[in-house]
Amino acid sequence: MTQRALDSFGEQPDSVKTSPAPAPPGGLTTAEVAERVARGEVNDVPVRSSRSVTEIVRANVLTRFNLIIGVLWVIMLSVAPIQDSLFGFVILANTGIGIVQEWRAKKTLDSLAVIGEAKPTVRRDGASVEVSVSGIVLGDLIELGPGDKAVVDGTVVEADSLEIDESLLTGEADPVVKRPGDPVMSGSFVVAGGGAFTATKVGREAYAAQLAEEASRFTLVRSELRSGISTILKYVTWMMVPTAIGLIVSQLVVKDNNFKDSVARTVGGIVPMIPEGLVLLTSVAFAIGVIRLGRKQCLVQELPAIEGLARVDVVCLDKTGTLTEGGMDVTEVRPLNGSDEGYVRRVLGALGASDPRPNASLQAIIDAHPDDKGWDVTQAMPFSSARKYSGAAFTEGGGDASAWLLGAPDVLLPADDPALAETVHLNEQGLRVLLLARVRGGLDAPDPASGAVPAALVVLEQRLRPDAGETLAYFGDQDVAAKVISGDNAVSVGAVAQKLGMPGAGHPVDARRLPEDRDAMASEIERNAVFGRVTPQQKRDMVGALQSRGHTVAMTGDGVNDVLALKDADIGVSMGSGSEATRAVAQIVLMDNSFAALPSVVAEGRRVIGNITRVATLFLTKTVYSVLLAILVVCFQVEYPFLPRHLTLLSTLTIGVPAFFLALAPNKERAQPHFVRRVMRYAIPSGVIAAAATFTTYLVARHHYAGTGALDAETSAATLTLFLVSMWVLAIIARPYTWWRVALVATMGLCFLVVLAVPWLQDFFALKLVGTTMPWAAAGIAAAAAAVLEFAWRVVGRRFRP
Repeated sequence: MTQRALDSFGEQPDSVKTSPAPAPPGGLTTAEVAERVARGEVNDVPVRSSRSVTEIVRANVLTRFNLIIGVLWVIMLSVAPIQDSLFGFVILANTGIGIVQEWRAKKTLDSLAVIGEAKPTVRRDGASVEVSVSGIVLGDLIELGPGDKAVVDGTVVEADSLEIDESLLTGEADPVVKRPGDPVMSGSFVVAGGGAFTATKVGREAYAAQLAEEASRFTLVRSELRSGISTILKYVTWMMVPTAIGLIVSQLVVKDNNFKDSVARTVGGIVPMIPEGLVLLTSVAFAIGVIRLGRKQCLVQELPAIEGLARVDVVCLDKTGTLTEGGMDVTEVRPLNGSDEGYVRRVLGALGASDPRPNASLQAIIDAHPDDKGWDVTQAMPFSSARKYSGAAFTEGGGDASAWLLGAPDVLLPADDPALAETVHLNEQGLRVLLLARVRGGLDAPDPASGAVPAALVVLEQRLRPDAGETLAYFGDQDVAAKVISGDNAVSVGAVAQKLGMPGAGHPVDARRLPEDRDAMASEIERNAVFGRVTPQQKRDMVGALQSRGHTVAMTGDGVNDVLALKDADIGVSMGSGSEATRAVAQIVLMDNSFAALPSVVAEGRRVIGNITRVATLFLTKTVYSVLLAILVVCFQVEYPFLPRHLTLLSTLTIGVPAFFLALAPNKERAQPHFVRRVMRYAIPSGVIAAAATFTTYLVARHHYAGTGALDAETSAATLTLFLVSMWVLAIIARPYTWWRVALVATMGLCFLVVLAVPWLQDFFALKLVGTTMPWAAAGIAAAAAAVLEFAWRVVGRRFRP
């Protein structure tokens, strides 16, 4: 698809709004902008962080199971008392809760998305102004700098060593040098230099604008939880259809009972087969997770990313902006080879002034050595993560010409240069060191660094994030391996990591010595924790190497050199102050730039997936015993033992209410794979045991009771057994016990006792235990079933230990 998009880049269908004329150097005037807005030539592609309210309502209301239950509800309203139709009101409440929670999550996402929205700089009326993406009009002159993403298609008008990365569209990792007249594609981003381009395609109808929307998401997070629930629901549907048909035939044709009573018991057998609350609780858990994270200024751009980060076992951290704050301070300038310190400082000031968009290192130099404006820039080479240096050529005040490079000493100097020993000593203290070197040839030489003469070392101190140490310690406690992957000197990166107490930081690895073979690279990465001098492509390769070993990898970053790795990682995390390109490709954006928010995201993901796994077992246990009871009724040719009101009561007390609280409880267990297998290996034996115990009680009661009211007495005894067994399943799932979990289970049991004890509730739910022999027998059968349940769960737990 990507290649087809590229092949079609030059095509301009009639419906696409295009402008072949380049914008004037000063940009459009206010009048021209207003004229284009009136013509509808605006970039009106909607950028939404979540689905619309209409889509939310449709997704929660128009479901397969809501349709089934809706039909059954209408039938029950026409043939049975209102208490047998309670399940329909429960579904209405569930649907309403789902809509409200997802709408709240949408509001949270949308408000954060507005805060973090890209603000391209356009030139209008001769001045540079920031506008929203939707505020761009056809023919606008849009300025570009390092980290900026092209949000519309256009043609380059100005280029100052402009290099654009189109890898998200083409897969080609090497940046493309752009010159005036070259096309700019939406979805690409600037890695070096600057310039401006004229918007030639805007609007939702533009083909390349559609590409931009796709490129900002290019890969969706795989949600095992959602796909697993979909698989379960598919199997449930397959089981339901033949079982329901058999039950209908059995109750309406084979048994010659009262028609309305037969219909009620048939519906009572079909409704509990549907795990209707499972999808609701999953949506609610995700939605509440988004709301909780939103309060901590975390923008979750893809909902399943919460789940994905819970499965992470390796987190790759970029040092700058993650472990350290963005700013730096120049602490010392050390002249080399007899260079004059005053002259060196003038060179540094001129270099700072030569770059209109300085990075953090150059900004520190600008702050320490302002330009005295005596030199003219004749040529500039912006900083690139791939080459590790920047440069500029000048005409000095006296007319002399000179060219300079500023960058990594171990890249600019040969391995035996004595200045490197001094650099290593400084790096060991956690200081960042840049080399200022004079170029012998020109900046346009094939290798301008070749033969460069060292002039000075610039020593920078990095500001550690105060919360970084605690965050690294958290990952260590949670068995999540942290890897620092940085483009800086390995020794310096290791020293910073050591200050933060990171295990393995004392043995940093220079990535230039990493093997190219993926398997060998993976082994080296697994053995070590800190890596320096990593190129952007290497970051991507390192993520892939870890994934090839079965690791789930999260990558954090804030600069353009992190984009490729963020793209390929299972979960990409960007800082809110990071480049526009990194925010576009990340699934999670930390709006307040706090690395300390990551533990909250991990914890929220673990809470969601761990708790949904728990409560899914409750729902599917009900599905299994409902299907088996229906099959047993058909085989034994007896009345179905329950009316809908009985199963509504049981479902509410043993599943619905407890599951809601359990789904929102704290849970710090790391998410395990194979959701469907993990749930079904417990749900199937639990459902089988519950069905066997309940049907045994029912058969015994049929032989014990006779005469008028016998069926009601048999139903009450069977209900007691099913309730007690279901409560035991709940008690097992609620472990490990805390005071509120014990209180929850006890409260549900107390509610059932109230129903049995209060006369009007007995009548409402048609539950009345007759005599003492059968109720005690029902309790005894339930106790035996509970013992078998305990044994079965322990066997499954030992056999399928994670």
